[in-house]
Amino acid sequence: MEDTSHGTVYLIGAGPGNPDLITVRGRQLLEQCDVVVYDNLIPDELIVRLPERVERRYVGKLASVHSLPQDEINNLLVTLAKGGKRVARLKGGDPFTFGRGAEEATVLRQHKIPYEIVPGVTAASAAMAYAGIPPTDRRKASLVMYVTGHKGTQCESMVDWNWVAKAQFSTLVIYMGVGELEHLAADLVAHGMAVDTPAAVIERGTFPTQRVLTGRLDTIATVAKENNVRPPSLIVIGHVIDLKDEIEWFAGRPLFGHRIMITRPADQADVVYNTLRDLGAEVLSYPTIATRAHIDKSGWQAMAGLGGDNRWLILTSENGVRYFIDQYVQRFGDIRTLSAYKIAAIGFGTARAMDEYHLKPDFVPEKATVNNLSREMVEKLDLDNAQVVRVRGNLADSTAEDALSAAGAKVVPVTVYETYTPTWPDNLKEKLFRFPPEFIVFTSGSSADGLVSNLNAEEIARLRDAKVVSIGPSTTKVIESHGMKVSIEATTHSIPGVVEKLVEYVNSQR
Repeated sequence: MEDTSHGTVYLIGAGPGNPDLITVRGRQLLEQCDVVVYDNLIPDELIVRLPERVERRYVGKLASVHSLPQDEINNLLVTLAKGGKRVARLKGGDPFTFGRGAEEATVLRQHKIPYEIVPGVTAASAAMAYAGIPPTDRRKASLVMYVTGHKGTQCESMVDWNWVAKAQFSTLVIYMGVGELEHLAADLVAHGMAVDTPAAVIERGTFPTQRVLTGRLDTIATVAKENNVRPPSLIVIGHVIDLKDEIEWFAGRPLFGHRIMITRPADQADVVYNTLRDLGAEVLSYPTIATRAHIDKSGWQAMAGLGGDNRWLILTSENGVRYFIDQYVQRFGDIRTLSAYKIAAIGFGTARAMDEYHLKPDFVPEKATVNNLSREMVEKLDLDNAQVVRVRGNLADSTAEDALSAAGAKVVPVTVYETYTPTWPDNLKEKLFRFPPEFIVFTSGSSADGLVSNLNAEEIARLRDAKVVSIGPSTTKVIESHGMKVSIEATTHSIPGVVEKLVEYVNSQR
């Protein structure tokens, strides 16, 4: 009888680089798995946004240097599955298209490990689509060939270049060939392909920092060398390239080509990630802080004892809303009992989080800071004998509580979450310095503190060319306390305010 105690391995294609191009099935499985085993070309955003409980195993390679040899990767998958784990084996592009998914599936079958293949968007179709180059077109090509420029197991190419060079009305797409481009082009010419055949190199396809360089078969190697083209790059040869200028759509957005590092907690960053990508930026997901629930038993007990007609609930962050509502419902069972409270709130993220629960604030200060909130509440409201629940995180100070108490209110602080510095996954620093950011965005002082915790002084110095972006004066103060210079500060202290200032700055530099 087959052993059914094993876990399952999911061989998942993550797509070509843009995190939005992973399939729905692939994303679902990432949320459900126990372990993710991932390669170098996986978008960082897919890894940093995994639930905290998910174990991460980096097994990637860079320039043919493996973090873990393939045999050891195979053994790792078997070992994890035999331990009862649900394993997501996350591979760049598609697992079976010039990957080694078939080898891994074979080993799993040999060990009677259940597995599922989740196809991915392969680099050829994605990068060419983003470059405006169709693989086929009835006017230009009715045949497309995907080949590898990488040498096979016998240290010789397994591709019949003689046959490839003579194929008519075709498009040739070469994976993993940028280091061999000069030899590949020479082989194709030697076997009869016309020297003036259009050729292109697509570097970092589907990323907003994508580059598309064009030329002819006899010049494309020189073009690539002069422009310092690096992997991952795709080579395209054929007359479909003539259509590029008519079809190209990806470039031209306000932030196209700019690399922006976001230090905000990954589980709160959807809006800023998506907004920046829609504007053409490449988003670098480097959360320097994270949050988790904190159960404040004494605070909740004190809140349960409150009564009277003048009760207020103060919400000042997205985290505060999310963790408070979750714990409130667990404790009291019915969110409708909050109707006894008026709500005072500040912040774009707070408002968005409240909207998810169909809550609206009764009081919003003119300026969105905690100090202004407490000051304006004291000035404009009758707080004598009021009962105020101050929802907060572990890093908040007591300024608001002190001001409200001095005005005659009974203030009950309830700490519902704590902020901590996450450990970045393996290889994240390596990627950061290989493709450094042009901008680093801080949306809180604690996110600046978190960067200093993750990087030493020498590593921070390697980012000195990046422009530092701050959400507002209090965050700027913390950033500058660490010796970093703020180049851009949002006028409106919110995520939309940060994005607006970024676009304004980039436009001013053109």
